[in-house]
Amino acid sequence: MPFEWTPNKLTLLRVAVGFAAVGLFGRGAWPNLLAVALTVASMALDALDGHIARKKKMATPVGAQLDILGDRMIENVYFTYFAVAGMVSLWLPILFFARGAATDFLRGLAIKAGHSGWGANAMVQTWWGRALVASRWSRALYAAMKCLCFCYLGLELALTRGPVALVSGLAVDILTIIRSGAQLLTWATAAFCLVRGLPVGLEGWRYFARSVRQSRGAKQAAEAP
Repeated sequence: MPFEWTPNKLTLLRVAVGFAAVGLFGRGAWPNLLAVALTVASMALDALDGHIARKKKMATPVGAQLDILGDRMIENVYFTYFAVAGMVSLWLPILFFARGAATDFLRGLAIKAGHSGWGANAMVQTWWGRALVASRWSRALYAAMKCLCFCYLGLELALTRGPVALVSGLAVDILTIIRSGAQLLTWATAAFCLVRGLPVGLEGWRYFARSVRQSRGAKQAAEAP
């Protein structure tokens, strides 16, 4: 049987490419540049798997969950590395992890209640919520911001940091501008991440409240004489 690239296989490939990129960071200027190139490739694969899923009508609930898992893994491994390297605040990967865990938890409750991740039966029902969470422009903008963020930090690492930096002797003012740009870009990406999570949090809360009520009702029924 001939090998065929499916959306799920592309998702797994982009995660592997992303991890390979992070593994190259910090190993020298040229490996850092190669890591930046692999980062771009990983983000391109993120767009490609969705395109193939839509074009070939291969979208499935499992594929959607795998895509979300891939996003979480890529976000966390990149931001964790740059936090450990001292290039971003440690609170940044913590924020992404907490936001991802919370939204995935609420999505799980919604799926348990019979809702899906997309379509007419999606848990997010408001027009503005769907625009922020599921629209192509929102997903594309978020992916572009993450790609730009990771590449910027990777280039900063290759060009200006460490004894093997490709560009040395830069003025303090220039280095300050470069650092400020990194902070602005990373926190702008984090802010948009939080904004995209708001609809899931606001509309998913009712599933959490329903789950709590059901648990209390079951407990009271079990304790009743």
